[in-house]
Amino acid sequence: MSSIQNPHSELVGALYRDHRGWLLAWLRRNVACPSRAEDLSQDTFMRLLGRDELREPREPRAFLVAIAKGLLFDYFRRAALEQVYLTELMLIPESEHPSPEEQQLILDDLKAIDRLLGKLSTKARAAFLYNRLDGMGHAEIAQRLGVSVPRVRQYLAQGIRQCYIALYGEPL
Repeated sequence: MSSIQNPHSELVGALYRDHRGWLLAWLRRNVACPSRAEDLSQDTFMRLLGRDELREPREPRAFLVAIAKGLLFDYFRRAALEQVYLTELMLIPESEHPSPEEQQLILDDLKAIDRLLGKLSTKARAAFLYNRLDGMGHAEIAQRLGVSVPRVRQYLAQGIRQCYIALYGEPL
């Protein structure tokens, strides 16, 4: 961990020393790639360091697994997104395929968008995906999510903003 002091560094350090090996073993049982398990283990502790508030958990292993499961979910969601893109790419005539460099740029953009959409509330993310991927209208989304149509519009604006930030950076 860095020399920059974090208010939670002692607690995170203790959790790391006491439970990192166990968490890594748990992740290795859930991820085929050992280096991916290592990355997810490190990301779990980095996530803790990034928290505004952190209290000593009563059940440290359950606490760490809950964080790791969220990271695993994000990892598998991104992998699925990448697979969907690659599958769709196979439907395009080869003469129109983007170059390998362009493909990587597109995948990087998709991952950035996915990461920022992941910061939205569950309903905002669902509304955005229902609209953009499933073609659902505002009223249908509102009914499905149990919210008002104006709320759906707010959710869509939040999603569009996150996409903009992912592709172009924070607006001025």
